[in-house]
Amino acid sequence: MIKAERFEGLVAAPFTPMDKSGNIKYDTIGPYYDLLEKNGVIGAFINGSTGEGPSLTQKEKQRQAEGWAERLKAGGKVRVINLVGGTSYRECIENAIFSSELGLSAIAILAPYYYKPSSPGQLAEFCARIGESVPGMPVYFYHIPVLTGVGMPMYGFIEKISGMLPNFAGIKYTQEDLMDFMKCLNYDGGRYEMLWGRDECLLPALAAGCRGAVGSTYNYAAPLYMKLIEAFNAGDLVEARRLQQMSVKMIDLLGKYGGMAVGKFFMKYASLDCGECRMPVTNPAAELYTEFVEDVRKLGMDDLFSKF
Repeated sequence: MIKAERFEGLVAAPFTPMDKSGNIKYDTIGPYYDLLEKNGVIGAFINGSTGEGPSLTQKEKQRQAEGWAERLKAGGKVRVINLVGGTSYRECIENAIFSSELGLSAIAILAPYYYKPSSPGQLAEFCARIGESVPGMPVYFYHIPVLTGVGMPMYGFIEKISGMLPNFAGIKYTQEDLMDFMKCLNYDGGRYEMLWGRDECLLPALAAGCRGAVGSTYNYAAPLYMKLIEAFNAGDLVEARRLQQMSVKMIDLLGKYGGMAVGKFFMKYASLDCGECRMPVTNPAAELYTEFVEDVRKLGMDDLFSKF
């Protein structure tokens, strides 16, 4: 097992900035990195679900990784985890080696979501085959069964992969199964990192022992969650619950205006225009932005949004 600094704090899952034609605006990556760093975010999980990784080409994902690596190598404090894929292990290996050569902080692997693994052992074997190509790099598994359709308990997976991959570092856990999450968190005395992936219920995860979290709303509302963590650590559960409820109300607006792509409305509100999402993700109508802004201001949390 390699020794690596743990991700304790907020890890944002960045959006991929695009123009109206669906072309990636690579020149936005620098300002994006600076926004996260200024607002206390410790990591960026790139090319993930929020970043529309499965909708990007291999070259696009690699070029985007280059942009984030450039800021990291220039002395940036935001460490970068690159999601290398999940359907073709050979393509994942190519991206993993590319990530290592760029000097990124870690890679993550998604479960194969077309030809699905039928057992924890089969999933562990798939991940180990990729992870062993970069033996000096921390490797995380990204568990998000609502999108991959691979919903097996992660405790069995950890039991299997712990004997296969020395550089396995932990799991980005995007499911509400706190029982399975806690079992994984306490496996072998807390050997692996468990990064919580549901922003709307961060507080229960903190109570379970979580120390790090990955999420899309940390892009534009990091100060809100920093205060939530601060209140929890101080034992002020009343304030922590108030802040979590504020997060819930904010996230409700994603549903009201159409889903994932509304996150880019929030980014625009936080002064970084990331454009629109690529199809088949549905974008909210541009004319709804004014109404959206009115709803955001009603939340009374302008001081808790990320700012340049």
